[in-house]
Parts: sequence; C-alpha cells; structure tokens
Amino acid sequence: MKHLHIFIAFFRSGMLGFGGGPSAIPLVQHEVVRVYKWMDDDEFGDVLALANALPGPINTKMAGYIGWRVGGWLGMINAIFATVVPTVALMIIFLSLLSAYKDKPWVSGMSQAVLPVAGVLMGILTWEFVKKSNQSLGWISTLLLIVGSFIVMQLLGIHPAIVIALLLIVALSARNKKKSTVNAENERSSL
Repeated sequence: MKHLHIFIAFFRSGMLGFGGGPSAIPLVQHEVVRVYKWMDDDEFGDVLALANALPGPINTKMAGYIGWRVGGWLGMINAIFATVVPTVALMIIFLSLLSAYKDKPWVSGMSQAVLPVAGVLMGILTWEFVKKSNQSLGWISTLLLIVGSFIVMQLLGIHPAIVIALLLIVALSARNKKKSTVNAENERSSL
C-alpha cells in the first residue's frame, strides 16, 4: 500500500505540475507534507534547498529522495517513474496538439497563462517558507536574508547555487554549534 501511495502522490504532482519543476514544487509539498505526512514543512524545506543546490531537474531529485526515504530503493524508483512518465506522456500529447493547432488564439492564451499560474504557486510556497523562517529566525533576520540574497544574486551576479550552498553550510554549522551547546548544557546539568 505504501508504494501505491508513493506512486499516486508523485503521479498527481507530475500530472498537474504544468510549467516545469518549480510549478510542481507546491504540489509535491501538498502531497508529501499535508496529504501523506511523510515529513513536515521544515524537512521539506531542507529537501527543497538541497535539490536546488544539486544539478538536474528539481522534481526528479525530490521524488527520488522522498521515495527512497519512504519506501527504500523500490520507493525511489517508483517515485521517479511516477514523476517522469506523466510528463513524457503529456509532452507527447500536448506537443502534437499544439503543433496541429498552434495558430489558434486559445492555444496562445493557454501558453501565456502557464507562467503567471506558476509564479503564483511559487509565491505562495515562498510566503509559507518566509513565515516558517520568521518563527525560527525573526522578521529582521528573515528580511536580511531575503535582501542579502537578492543583492548577491541580482546585483553581484553570483549564481543561486553558490548562494544556496553557502547558506546550507552556514545553517549546518549553526545547527552543529547549537547541538554542541545543548550537549554541553545537558552534561553540566547531569553533574
């Protein structure tokens, strides 16, 4: 039953994620966090950050890891298959239809509507992550990270993967420092 749920979760997000990997991220989050509760928002955020930092299609990387985490190697293969097959099938069908009807105004309108919808979905996901980071960092730190990331990527032209990698290193070192502080306090209290 677990493998059927893995397939359904990633098949649905693959079928409905028009506009590429970024537009499917909120759909994957909905399936993984809210429907099946395989992880919480913080864990999903970590998976998303790591998937963004690695090369290749984000949706496939997330499906592979989450499928492996939930169902082992078979779960990983199942999740990747469920993510890729709908996309390939729909691409073949829609590209055939679009080439046949490319001069029709409704095709042009449909193509132009995908980008704003994907933008809204990404905006909603970003806002949820900003709210979560506010709970752990505070508004000032969150705003500083957002503005700093914008300046570094847009004005200085540094690639987003480098920014993400640096932020991951800072977060992991802060987490390790926090764990060592907590362990030291626990040792003192036990004495």
